[in-house]
Amino acid sequence: MNNRLGKWLIVCGLMLLAAALWKKTDLPAPPALQAELLAEPVQVAVSRPPLHVTVGQIDYTVQPLYTYDLYGMVVSKHNADTWWDYLHKEWNDKLNITDLCVVWGNNVRSGAYQEISFTSGQFTCNFQTSSSEAWAAFDITAISNNHLLSADPGLARKMREVRIGDQIHFTGYLAEYSHNHGTPFKRGTSIVRTDTGNGACETVYIDRFEVLQRSGGKWYVGQWVGIGLVLLGLIAWFSLPVRLDSR
Repeated sequence: MNNRLGKWLIVCGLMLLAAALWKKTDLPAPPALQAELLAEPVQVAVSRPPLHVTVGQIDYTVQPLYTYDLYGMVVSKHNADTWWDYLHKEWNDKLNITDLCVVWGNNVRSGAYQEISFTSGQFTCNFQTSSSEAWAAFDITAISNNHLLSADPGLARKMREVRIGDQIHFTGYLAEYSHNHGTPFKRGTSIVRTDTGNGACETVYIDRFEVLQRSGGKWYVGQWVGIGLVLLGLIAWFSLPVRLDSR
């Protein structure tokens, strides 16, 4: 009996886990998006002295250039502390918490993002599609890859926990930042939404970050339920009594 139950739990758990991993990054349809996401990002030039912050015993200089206010939906992300990310480690860049690739405005309105595949690298957001209609409708000035900076552990935790499909709002500064630990390092920022390629990402020193609406909640729950079923199945399987062959 335990043998049969264990197999059933393992099979069901693996099926649920596979479905959850496949579906949890599905992007919500336009009717599920909040009206604020239709707005364009707002930036205003500022003149203020640099900020001096320390993260992980590295001292950074952050020079604000513009205030920045963005509502959008996350279509891809990359956390800088991911185990395979070697560039942030090599450059002692502990201030860049995460990179969020975000759409808003015309792309939210048209829904073209639903036919497009998005992926993130260490400093890039890439997108492609086999649909000529989706590509024609997609507005490349209404997507950005945002390098989000913070020295606040609470803000850093919020940003790391963002899911693909989340609707977010953040404010801060488009900024340049640098340090002189080891190899001197400096990164700038884009200040327009019309550029592409190297240097087109927005570097934002965050002062406020919020998730307006979570995405994929039931599938994230399903993922853990699937793992739990597999573990219960293994326990049932290995709890079978050992049969000794007596001759």
